[in-house]
Amino acid sequence: MKWKRGQIAFEYLVIIGFVTLVITAILGISITYTNSLRDNVNINQMEDFANKIISTSEYVFYAGNPSKSTITVYLPDNIKGITIIENTIYFDIETGTGINKIGYPSAVNISGSITNSPGIKQLEIEALVDHVSITQK
Repeated sequence: MKWKRGQIAFEYLVIIGFVTLVITAILGISITYTNSLRDNVNINQMEDFANKIISTSEYVFYAGNPSKSTITVYLPDNIKGITIIENTIYFDIETGTGINKIGYPSAVNISGSITNSPGIKQLEIEALVDHVSITQK
């Protein structure tokens, strides 16, 4: 009888070990998938941020000086830096693979600066003679 109890206990431990292994694998996959989704959401929000600035800048520039527009945009988390050079807005975004630099070109020259703090921002976009100026309110 003692042999059967030992065998049952051993089989029980094997089953519990297998179930623990399966649950651990499922948790690992779900954490990886969640991080990937979070990165995709942040990148999409950053694209919306950049596209709204660029489309408004082009609209204001082609309307001519002294046209101006104020827009409200949302900047997501994980943005480590924003640089505006000539006609491109560059973002340094931290993802699961590290820090990536992504640029969004514009048809018009853009100047100004935007802080990289996350959240809602109000930006004033003003057409000048040869470029568009972006200032943060």
